[in-house]
Amino acid sequence: MAPCRLSLAAALLLSFATVACAATVGDALPPLPKTLPDLSPDTVQSSVDKTVAGLLTQYHYRRVKIDSALSATVFDDYLSALDFSHSFLLASDVAELGQYRDKIDDELRNGRLDAAFAIYNLYQQRLLERTRRISEELTRPFDFRKDETYEADRKKAPWARTAAELDEIWRKRLKNETLSLMLAGKDEAAARDTLRKRYEGRLRRAAQSGPEDVFQIYMNAVTGAFDPHTSYLSPRNSENFNIQMRLSLEGIGAVLRLEDEQTVVVELVPGGPADLSKQIRPKDRILAVGQGDDGAMTDVVGWRLDDVVDLIRGQRGSVVRLQVVPAQAAAGSPGTVVRIVRNKIQLEEQAAKSQVKTFVRDGVERKVGVITIPTFYIDFAAAQRGDLDYRSTTRDVRRLIEQLQRERVEGIVIDLRQNGGGSLQEAVELTGLFIADGPVVQVRDAKGKVQVENDPDPKQFYSGHLAVLTDRFSASASEIFAAAIQDYGRGVLVGEQTFGKGTVQTLIDLGRFLPQVKDKLGQLKLTIAKFYRINGESTQNRGVLPDVALPPAFATDEVGESAQEHALPWDEIPPTRYKVAGRVRDGVTELKRLHEARVPHDQPYQDLKHDLEVSMALRKQTTVSLLESKRRTDQEASKSRMRTARGRVIDPDSDDAGDAKKDGPDPFLDETGQILLDWIDLRAGRIAQAPAD
Repeated sequence: MAPCRLSLAAALLLSFATVACAATVGDALPPLPKTLPDLSPDTVQSSVDKTVAGLLTQYHYRRVKIDSALSATVFDDYLSALDFSHSFLLASDVAELGQYRDKIDDELRNGRLDAAFAIYNLYQQRLLERTRRISEELTRPFDFRKDETYEADRKKAPWARTAAELDEIWRKRLKNETLSLMLAGKDEAAARDTLRKRYEGRLRRAAQSGPEDVFQIYMNAVTGAFDPHTSYLSPRNSENFNIQMRLSLEGIGAVLRLEDEQTVVVELVPGGPADLSKQIRPKDRILAVGQGDDGAMTDVVGWRLDDVVDLIRGQRGSVVRLQVVPAQAAAGSPGTVVRIVRNKIQLEEQAAKSQVKTFVRDGVERKVGVITIPTFYIDFAAAQRGDLDYRSTTRDVRRLIEQLQRERVEGIVIDLRQNGGGSLQEAVELTGLFIADGPVVQVRDAKGKVQVENDPDPKQFYSGHLAVLTDRFSASASEIFAAAIQDYGRGVLVGEQTFGKGTVQTLIDLGRFLPQVKDKLGQLKLTIAKFYRINGESTQNRGVLPDVALPPAFATDEVGESAQEHALPWDEIPPTRYKVAGRVRDGVTELKRLHEARVPHDQPYQDLKHDLEVSMALRKQTTVSLLESKRRTDQEASKSRMRTARGRVIDPDSDDAGDAKKDGPDPFLDETGQILLDWIDLRAGRIAQAPAD
């Protein structure tokens, strides 16, 4: 597994943990537990705790000291992991627990877990008390004619000072959730029953928690304080990870994460059923899961992530239905149901593909080739067997370039949108197709040692005109390729600022450090190095900035490394020696001017730009109305504004919504082709060139 892909692999392992299915709506449920047991650590967990702390201080790239500052960070992050929306603990509870704020560092050094379990046990007690109050509140109908509002985003809200204040927060929250379910088609009684089962089910699952669950949450608060890609994998999660690395994936092909009690799509596996459906996108939220075409929808809000994934995955060829709220939807939106047929992730579907785009300029047809690369892949097994025709990104792109050249295209666009990375080797070798020779990326380890990855092939396979299209989800290996093309001046970068994932991780088996313990101890995923461009700048946090920017789908504080807590900062090291091969930077000013003069007259482009702006504005509106008439009006207005991600206006509930998303226009790709033609015409002297910035 290449370093670039480890973050995806780690997320995948969370998605495939095996648990028992929870009850669906309408099932007979056992009585609620009257008490929750106090949990305590075992001696093995104490040993692992101390070992992980030692590995973090010795080998993590950041070299953070375990001191009072780290202790405070872990304390805050642990509380946030348990009570993300500040809805169970009171300010007095947090003040009481504050005794541990400056003690966690001492406990880490000594392998003690008193603070971790004391905090968790108090949270469990407040969860039990709150669930009883929720059940009582849901016996009373809500007045949806009263004009009041609810703040849906409470992650930075102050802790409630009194139980009465928290009761009022929950009254509005439950009213909002009831109204959302009613907008999705339920009557009020059924909506309140769904919510009752949602929260009582959460309590039943909490009653089944064990010390390993507490330790997992706490240790990830510790590791996450170093950086967002460092994490602890429990023995159960490690085993599931290893199984999934040996077997073909079957399911929908989505990496999931729990955020604010909801299951959020982090990344789509290229070639997976979710990716091919074109109806699910990163940052979408999954509210309910149904089996088959007519199985009851199971509400999964507030569920553990592994419980949710256990419902979603299943046998190849079977149907799963997901109630999905799109990322661009406003708070309180009910979402739509997406039907997906589970299947294996097919390598063929992940492979690079090409097409020819035709543009008419001054009455003349101009052809531009497009190569879409969903991921940086290589069939390692086939390569190791010595197969002469094994698949890889570089081999496939080489073949596609030959085909496009036979089509007599004037230039080629490399489309890296939604490409989350993959093989570092392939990123380096693919860059080598477009340069004669030289360095591609620098890697610096925690000790400051720098290793340069060079193009292994001294021949330049394609010397023609080139553009690279990126978006906010272009990450890791994609950023290495895009940065190298930009630094060499080989092509025009168009699109959005990329993700900014410029770190390298390794997996450490904790059993190596505690050989006397016979039990499996799990693994530590540890950030050990950073990527740097050949010009010395890091791709970390900042990502790669385009030469010509297109409208963003997400703000940088919503998606990307800069939106992550405790992300490593951007920095730079001395550049390595390389020879600039092109003069793209000399034409950037003119390319921007031509782009800005053209797009006001491109209606599909303007439609998509407008939709992205509206969606971004809607996501910032976290305060929702609890007046039913207003919410229904807002919902209809939102539906009328919704378009596909490629510009065509459709009803998201209509039968042709899926086809429209697959086959609609792609204004940003078209504009990238136009920008490439601008560059070609500038080079040929057909357009007067303005002075460079």
